[in-house]
Formats: sequence, structure tokens, C-alpha cells
Amino acid sequence: MTIQPAPEDPARESRHRRGGVIAFAAGTVVSLAVFAFLPGLPHVIDWGAILVSLAVGALARWAYRAWAARSRLPSG
Repeated sequence: MTIQPAPEDPARESRHRRGGVIAFAAGTVVSLAVFAFLPGLPHVIDWGAILVSLAVGALARWAYRAWAARSRLPSG
């Protein structure tokens, strides 16, 4: 017999999902801005810059979810 995990609070799950989306969008936009405006780099947004920005966004989302999961744990 398998033990099913208890469902979480829907409002809390919604906040975590929204936070993950915001972290992904912020990471992507900041990374694209670095490629577009940082002196010394060619000011061209090519496919490489787009793919790297998406990877940075995914990394930011992963970091947010790890932080949120750690803050959910009881401190006892």
C-alpha cells in the first residue's frame, strides 16, 4: 500500500507557482538586458543569447523553488 501525500493549501501552491513564473521571467529579462546593454559585448541578440537567457531563467526558477521548499520545512 502506498501512502499518498497530503494535498497542500491551494493558495500556497498558487503563490509558489506565481513566484516560479516571476523568477523565470526576471532571470530571462535580466540576462537579455546584459547581452543587449553591457559594454564590450556585441549589441546583438542572437539565438545563442536567447537560449542562454532561457537557461538563466530556468536556473532562477529552480533556485526560487529550492528556496521556497527549504523555507516550507519546519524549523524544529
